[in-house]
Amino acid sequence: MKASEFRDMSLEELASKLGDLREELGNLQFQHATGQLENPMRLPQSKRDIARLLTVMRQKETTLS
Repeated sequence: MKASEFRDMSLEELASKLGDLREELGNLQFQHATGQLENPMRLPQSKRDIARLLTVMRQKETTLS
């Protein structure tokens, strides 16, 4: 996802999405460890999405306080 898509979400939606992305990352890591992951580039992409989401969450939190 793009950062602009994350910026359109509320903090509650972002927190929910963060949980989903972390769960997906865990599943991808498990698939990679067992040799079942067909596209290994999904791992770094998932990590980048989490980093983008955390950055946007931090920006929103600092503007609220």
